[in-house]
Amino acid sequence: MDEKELYCKKMQAKLDEWKAELDKIKAKAEKADAETKLKVDEKVKELESKIDEGQARLNELAEASGDAWESLIGGIDSAWESLKSGFAEAASKFKK
Repeated sequence: MDEKELYCKKMQAKLDEWKAELDKIKAKAEKADAETKLKVDEKVKELESKIDEGQARLNELAEASGDAWESLIGGIDSAWESLKSGFAEAASKFKK
């Protein structure tokens, strides 16, 4: 397995983990009070959009040929950081 394949597998695993975490956040939001639910619902929509964007970028990376994939890594890493902070923010709404 080459470096690109390993990177794609690692990122897909993280994306799958975030999808599962989002499902947990949605389930918790259903049990929350109305104000918290509204705030979390907004964040969930934002995170779903970012997950879709991350999946699209990962698909683009997987299809990139040769060394072109290395030029895409920066954008993917940026999207991942945005997702990571988004999940931390959404999770914090339940800790208050």
